[in-house]
Amino acid sequence: MKILFVCLGNICRSPTAHAVFRQLAATQGLVCEVESAGTSASHKGEAPDPRSIKAAPEYSFKGIKSRPVLPADFHDYDLILAMDQQNLADLTRRCPPEQQHKLKLLLQYHPEYPKWQEVPDPYYGGPRGFAVVFDLIEQACQQLVRHLKQG
Repeated sequence: MKILFVCLGNICRSPTAHAVFRQLAATQGLVCEVESAGTSASHKGEAPDPRSIKAAPEYSFKGIKSRPVLPADFHDYDLILAMDQQNLADLTRRCPPEQQHKLKLLLQYHPEYPKWQEVPDPYYGGPRGFAVVFDLIEQACQQLVRHLKQG
């Protein structure tokens, strides 16, 4: 299984999901290839935002660098999970019709979906925003691991 997490700049939300899911899957014995990307290339090559790393100290962000979504990603990944409706819409516009079944919102796996549908962008906010983002992502990733393990 190959999973791609996507947000706008790929420095806050999607790298957090990348780090959290990668570690949760490994500890549960779920073999997955995990990556993250952004619908924008504005932060290409940058490390995750230090505030994201601080909000999730028990997870490793090692090796994660921002990159844009590439046309090949739509073919290469089995599941492409957007952090919000705008990024899902951007992905849908760019994705070939025969691959669109792979596109979903990450929070479709959150235990309180549809109450929580989007992971809010914490970039312009304070530390509390990053903590909320981490909590939403961790809960969704836990459910996603359970879902994938069930087959």
